[in-house]
Amino acid sequence: MAPRPPLLQLNDISLTFGGDPVFSELSLVVQPGDRVALVGRNGSGKSTLMKVMAGLVEADSGARTLAPSASVGYMEQDPDMAGFATLGDFASSQLDPAETYRVEMAGEGLKFDPARAVETASGGERRRAALAKLMAEAPELMLLDEPTNHLDIEAIAWLETTLKDTRNAFVLISHDRAFLRELTRATLWIDRGMTRRQEKGFAHFEEWRDKVWEDEDQARHKLNRKIRSEARWAVEGISARRKRNQGRVRALQELRAERSSQIARQGAAAMALASGPKSGKKVIEATGISKAYGDNILLRDFSIRIQRGDRVALVGPNGVGKTTLLNMLMGSEAPDSGTVSLGTNLVPAIFDQARAQLDPEMSLWDSLTGDPDMRVSGKADQILVRGMPRHVIGYLKEFLFDEAQARAPVRSLSGGEKARLLLAKLMARESNILVLDEPTNDLDIETLDLLQELLDDYDGTIILVSHDRDFLDRVAATTIAMEGDGRATVYAGGWTDYRTQRGAQDATDEGMQKSVAKPRPAAGKKDKSTTLSFTERHRLAELPEVIARIEAEIAKLEELMADPELFTREPVKFRKATEALTTRQKALATAEEEWMDLEEKADT
Repeated sequence: MAPRPPLLQLNDISLTFGGDPVFSELSLVVQPGDRVALVGRNGSGKSTLMKVMAGLVEADSGARTLAPSASVGYMEQDPDMAGFATLGDFASSQLDPAETYRVEMAGEGLKFDPARAVETASGGERRRAALAKLMAEAPELMLLDEPTNHLDIEAIAWLETTLKDTRNAFVLISHDRAFLRELTRATLWIDRGMTRRQEKGFAHFEEWRDKVWEDEDQARHKLNRKIRSEARWAVEGISARRKRNQGRVRALQELRAERSSQIARQGAAAMALASGPKSGKKVIEATGISKAYGDNILLRDFSIRIQRGDRVALVGPNGVGKTTLLNMLMGSEAPDSGTVSLGTNLVPAIFDQARAQLDPEMSLWDSLTGDPDMRVSGKADQILVRGMPRHVIGYLKEFLFDEAQARAPVRSLSGGEKARLLLAKLMARESNILVLDEPTNDLDIETLDLLQELLDDYDGTIILVSHDRDFLDRVAATTIAMEGDGRATVYAGGWTDYRTQRGAQDATDEGMQKSVAKPRPAAGKKDKSTTLSFTERHRLAELPEVIARIEAEIAKLEELMADPELFTREPVKFRKATEALTTRQKALATAEEEWMDLEEKADT
């Protein structure tokens, strides 16, 4: 069978915005069935390249070739819904009426209401509708730009499963490491206008990137050494051999031109966090708090004690009440019942999901200098950064903004740039408790790494809301899982630890249900029928003791893990105990099932 032609080819694409080249002679190929991660720094041109691939942006030069009859779909960040009454009308606009059920299925998985009026829909609902439209249309090539933004963990899991099951090709831009690791088998990396491809998924990207940069640094070092050597020769010997060595002089000039033409890598944002004065040992204590809005019960009888230095994450579906609980813990919203007591000397800094602290019409300059907490009296071009005056341009450059952007309005920034600006405001002040509501949205991988390192070194307390599973694992030491119907449960560890413990708990519940529904084996029970083989009769006789032993082991492990300080005090022991508990739960279920099968066979 002849190989299938590529779905999409870009050949020698060049594109310039505002005088600056975004791409130069860029080429790439997308094959049928490809699962590609598109990665690069914020501002490197990922979204622009995706729009070129979709045919929405025309390059200055080069060719875009689409396979005959191939379909391409692009998930728009800000979809134009003019002329549509509801989100469902928009999402099903390109479907045959007999296929509109696909939008309903996607709407259920992505948690958006197709009947929602466009004029009342939030930005997040509009983006979910755009994603549902793409998933329902199922083109041969799906171009997904940050599809997990505005999705909760349940919706992310649905999208992950759906993309795993599809045979169509897709290209993903995402900051969600776990999502990229799970789904991709190739990586496109945009770096300084150049696109490289590796036939391995995102799990191998950082190792590849570091090797490329290491080789680049070694080549630059060799070039500099050669230039120094040639320059020394030029100074010391050119006068005696001027005519014979003009070629060598020209070669030196070419080496210098080569070095000048090299594009330096953009450095990481120079972010820094400074803890303020120490808070008291007790930061927050909530006792028996509850909250409801009409018949909607968000929280019932919840208690927690948060101490200085704790890292607490709130997880759960959208709408379950995470932000409400966060507001109650911080004292900005009162519970219906119960009490919340705040510790002494708290200096909070808050990163809000809605970016409400940013006025879209203000310039970046005014956004900083106009902040009362950052203003320097009598200095229009300076701001206070952790108690010290700094020039506003110099500080913005530390967060990768150039001088031209300083006077631009906030609304002109990308999502990642808005997040960086909010971090700049947050990190300019001292604090001893950080409240981070979805801080990872739109940030690139390198900035996420830096933020995580800063949080590791932060002396204060952190309360975090996030749907980014990898970030939760890296930062959180305690997880509050909000699972609906007012239930909120505290687990030790991050996302993976919570899911492991929850899985063990589910297995225990299932085992208890089985024990209630089915007869229990009696120790020392004799064989009751000759229909069993000798080995089966022997196994049936010993299984009650096996089951009793496993149950005793489970009881000991559960007693060990009941210690709330175990995770913090001995994390390795906690992890091994959790893994052992899961293993023993499975062994118990298997042994009970085997006993039931043999009993049934013996009775026939």
